[in-house]
Amino acid sequence: MSGRMGLALAGAALMVAAVLLPNKAEAQFGLRGGPLGVARFAVGHVIGMSRLRHARMAVRGGRYRSAALRSQDPRGAERGQPANPYILRAALTAQAALSGWHGGRRPQGWWRHPDGSYGWAGPVFWPFAHDDLTTAIILGDTTSLSLYGYGDIYAAIFAPYAATEFAAYTAPQGRRARKVPSVEAVCDASDTGGLPVDRIVALVQPNELQRTALDELATAWLAARYTIRTACPTQAPATAAERLGLMRTRLAAMIKATDAIAPPLAKFADLLDAGQKAKLEALANERRAALAAGQRKDAQAPAACEAGYDLRYDVQAQRQYEQLVQQQWPAGEIASTLRLDDTARARLEVLQDTTLRTMETLSACPSKTELKAEPTPQARLTAVKARLETMLQAVKGVGDALDDFEADLSNEQKARFEAIGPKRGA
Repeated sequence: MSGRMGLALAGAALMVAAVLLPNKAEAQFGLRGGPLGVARFAVGHVIGMSRLRHARMAVRGGRYRSAALRSQDPRGAERGQPANPYILRAALTAQAALSGWHGGRRPQGWWRHPDGSYGWAGPVFWPFAHDDLTTAIILGDTTSLSLYGYGDIYAAIFAPYAATEFAAYTAPQGRRARKVPSVEAVCDASDTGGLPVDRIVALVQPNELQRTALDELATAWLAARYTIRTACPTQAPATAAERLGLMRTRLAAMIKATDAIAPPLAKFADLLDAGQKAKLEALANERRAALAAGQRKDAQAPAACEAGYDLRYDVQAQRQYEQLVQQQWPAGEIASTLRLDDTARARLEVLQDTTLRTMETLSACPSKTELKAEPTPQARLTAVKARLETMLQAVKGVGDALDDFEADLSNEQKARFEAIGPKRGA
């Protein structure tokens, strides 16, 4: 079975089986809302399959490798069409994420997002953090932001990189340095976007007072980028606890950035009249139209995001689901490798359950109050901040469970636990 088909089937099996098996999922993982919480995470992977093939093509194509870390999509530009940021995003993050993984010899990694991009590029979590805030708040597009969740937390616990591979990003040396980008390069080049001032000016045609407020907003936007940039790591994380700490630092910086943006955004918006506000919202409408035109129509996958979605029981789907969970959380292997006692085994179960619960709390399917198509930039900023705060709390919860699990482990046991991660890329 090809890797592509295997990934598609695994995602579909997880979504279907989780919906099919409410008693099993709820009893085993304690997910609030039963199986739908698990299914919602899987839905994002199923929906993203149509984009994944194009993303891989972009990564494998030599011209996209050489075009790394640009702010435009050459594919769209060549055809005279609007840029498709997701194809470029997949190419850029994949190049950065995979160049240091297994010597850059693997075409794809297991921790990629459904659209083909990566939430971890070496030790850098959320490479396009500032751009995603701009896209979500101004353009009303939370596609990339909503894909961050369980998979990224799992990749922090069971790192896809070995220690030497992490180090290659923070201290490039020798011939490998020409292939593996430094942390500074990833952090600087991936967040190139800012507030689209020129487009806003062309749309709303601000008067002098409004233009002054817009300039203040643009300054705050640049300051927000700097805040996020300073949260990039300077050293290679040696442990799962350190990687979760990096996630907390990065998320806290993003939340701080939204707080800094909020006052000047409200000031500028309050100075606009109704007509100007409608023109400003045209940016979001254009983005939504472009996404709708490019999205493959799939009636089944989006339906799984609905509360009333249900299927009949299927024994084969149940087995596939259980096998997938066992592959991701080989509790028996961990217990035997680390020689855990009963107390440590119980703590490992808590860590597993706490992490799996983030499938629901960080669902790829927006809830009624989170990451929906809000009518104004201020409302979208509030929704984005709420999402980031939810994610931060989820990461903190997993971090606390990890600390409890490792509290009584010896250094040798901790080292064995860390060694489990890199095997997952094999």
